[in-house]
Amino acid sequence: MHTARAPRTGELPRDIKLVVADMDGTLLDGTGGIPDSFWPLLARLADRDIVFAPASGRQYPALADMFAKAGRGVALISENGAFVVRDGKEVSSSAVDPQLSRHAVACARELAKDHNLGLVWSGRRSAYVERSDAAFVEETGRFYTRLEVVDDLLQVPEEALKFAVYDFDGGSAGSRARLTEALDPLKVVMSSEYWMDIMDPAVNKGVAVRALRAALDATPDQTMVFGDYLNDLEMFTEATHSFAMANAHPKLLRAARYVAPSNIELGVITTITELLDADGVAVAG
Repeated sequence: MHTARAPRTGELPRDIKLVVADMDGTLLDGTGGIPDSFWPLLARLADRDIVFAPASGRQYPALADMFAKAGRGVALISENGAFVVRDGKEVSSSAVDPQLSRHAVACARELAKDHNLGLVWSGRRSAYVERSDAAFVEETGRFYTRLEVVDDLLQVPEEALKFAVYDFDGGSAGSRARLTEALDPLKVVMSSEYWMDIMDPAVNKGVAVRALRAALDATPDQTMVFGDYLNDLEMFTEATHSFAMANAHPKLLRAARYVAPSNIELGVITTITELLDADGVAVAG
């Protein structure tokens, strides 16, 4: 059975153009923040014309706020791949069919009768929720910095890039299976034990990485990706140099080529630093 391993000395690629990293459980530290040591590393990547892209289920405005001081050299993969922006310009986007969006709202409302969950409608400008209790709004606000509480999600003024469901009891308690069955052909993906993303079946982080590679004229051999959870799996098919974090889900550890130290150990930062510190590292271009 395949198991990811640490890269051997001199094995890391020399002409990387694109580095992509998931956020929670991957780039972010144990407190859920971007480590201070990331920012000087980002500057080193930019000096070598290597683009860094956080890939997250978060909305675009939330990612843009988190990386506001990044300056050049950053692309943003938001909504689990549904919206990709580089230097303020859209690279790719995909919205949920309007009829399926209405169906998703109806299903979530029905499911909420039996499960302690809430639905997030996520658009380009903002995210929207009907559930307004403090516990749900606080949890949702961790990932959606632009969030509006509305009376009726079906009256939201913009199309949905994706939906997200937060289940206080965890998706494995039964809501995931029921959502998956009820929302076909939409795709339900676990992004954590409690969060589930509902998306167009053709959209994932891997599709976003492919679009970004095309925009940068980068090959899989010139691409590194890091991830820890199931919504990161498709990225691994788009990069020769795929890293599962030591804290990753077992499926990712089996799918990845390499293993990186855990996010608590700042595995993304230490691995990229080793690459840049290696003798003879070439500048991409």
